[in-house]
Amino acid sequence: MTFTQQDARPELESAPGSEWWRTAVIYQIYPRSFADASGDGLGDLPGVTAHLDDLKELGVDAIWLSPFQRSPQKDAGYDVADYRDVDPIFGTLADFDAMLAGAHDRGIRVIVDLVPNHSSDQHVWFQEALNAAPGSPERARYIFRDGKGKNGELPPNNWESVFGGGMWKRVTEADGTPGQWYLHIFDESQPDFDWTNPEVRAEFESILRFWLDRGVDGFRVDVAHGLIKAAGLPDFTPDPEGGSMGGDAAGVPYWGQPGVHEVWREWHEVLAEYDGERALCAEAWLPTVAQTALWVRPDEMHQAFNFAYLETKWDAEALRDVITESLHEYAAVGAPSTWVLSNHDVVRHASRLALTAENPQGAGIGPKSPGKPDPVKGLRRARAATSLMLALPGSSYLYQGEELGLPEVIDLPDDARQDPTWFRTEGERYGRDGCRVPIPWTADAPAYGFNDTGAAWLPQPAEWAEFARDVQREDPASTLSLYRSLLAERRAHGLGAGSLEWLDGYGDDVVAFRNGPVTVIANLGDGAVELPAGDVLVASGPLDGDTLPTDTTVWIAAA
Repeated sequence: MTFTQQDARPELESAPGSEWWRTAVIYQIYPRSFADASGDGLGDLPGVTAHLDDLKELGVDAIWLSPFQRSPQKDAGYDVADYRDVDPIFGTLADFDAMLAGAHDRGIRVIVDLVPNHSSDQHVWFQEALNAAPGSPERARYIFRDGKGKNGELPPNNWESVFGGGMWKRVTEADGTPGQWYLHIFDESQPDFDWTNPEVRAEFESILRFWLDRGVDGFRVDVAHGLIKAAGLPDFTPDPEGGSMGGDAAGVPYWGQPGVHEVWREWHEVLAEYDGERALCAEAWLPTVAQTALWVRPDEMHQAFNFAYLETKWDAEALRDVITESLHEYAAVGAPSTWVLSNHDVVRHASRLALTAENPQGAGIGPKSPGKPDPVKGLRRARAATSLMLALPGSSYLYQGEELGLPEVIDLPDDARQDPTWFRTEGERYGRDGCRVPIPWTADAPAYGFNDTGAAWLPQPAEWAEFARDVQREDPASTLSLYRSLLAERRAHGLGAGSLEWLDGYGDDVVAFRNGPVTVIANLGDGAVELPAGDVLVASGPLDGDTLPTDTTVWIAAA
């Protein structure tokens, strides 16, 4: 069976074009952990600018920057106080403009993170809401409700925060009495906007234009499956073993509500006014690939992260199934599949693929976690998994440091952790700090080249030296060299715009397919696999003569 990015259901009359976002490899930058030009221990925009040549050398098409807007940093910038300014810890608007110009000069597009579900409690609108009366226009921008019980002492419903604890916080009114409650899906410092309010919608259209006018190429939209809540805010009890963002649960009254699609249609129209193929990418954690594909219908988002693929175990049958389903469902609405293996919210795949215990999304791993990974097996599988992913038709996202083979940092001291999940669950969940540790550039430099002072907002482990970019740059067997080769061959053979044809005869534990002139074979079994004739373009690990060892992927050009 053959799948192509041009496949579509006839009734949709979809004719996908050649827009850059259909095939791009996009590199996620988590600014506070990428590079620190100021030396204060927090990465910044000048640090990004200083390393643009490294990204060009890597071969990526675009970068996505996690939030750098003004924020009290209660949730690492995902609590925005001013959507039209740069937080001083990251620099200035002039620094952003310089970074953007530098990226464009190198042929690298720039996507910025936008957080529309909620703001910081320090946002001027929320401060106005606290100082206004119940029922006022100021409170109508957020989700305020009277409490239950004789004196309103109980929250409006039983919803539980993604970060642990209740999803409601009661305010003290101007006269000093206990008052209404406000909704916060995440931390209590992150009140949810009421997206049924036209004023909220108009404000965010203005914010979009602010950044589009500066020249950004698109937006990664945080919690794109949120925003709209079910009418009446009915009680709901989530599965305690499920992931925090709802990707494994159906019928959640605050995720995936139909009304949210109206918002993305409005945003699509705004971006369509600008030339240069501006793009929207949805962070949408949903139970099925088919549901996620609804976010990328022709008049909505352009991309949606394929979290079903990210969460698939290292199992050949499961991978074949999710790839088949993804290519079918996304192509049916005229969109590319957008593949991803790691980001700032999940355990790095160099560790996750070797875990031997269940690990729900957002839980993280730490010193007391069961089933901790074998680092050698984890890196071998990560290299094989990335080599498989980058051969697939569509677009792919990389997370900073994965090109160095970085594992999750497990042994962070308790007093160093900063993720709200750690605090709100009283240490029951380690959270996401382990994938956010500042990355290493230079083995023998202070902070491994993250800056020149040695300061780092999260402690870097001693083994970071062996992963440093300067150590890997000239080593042909390094993970960095592997990524450079993969991206170069992907571009040379047009794999992002290609088609996938499954190949039989390799056994149940092998994922094998052809994309254009390239045959891709990933061995997930215990035994070696005989390779077909042809020139090896790239392999994720050493080959054993004409056979492919376990946990290894190879790309072969027809002889």
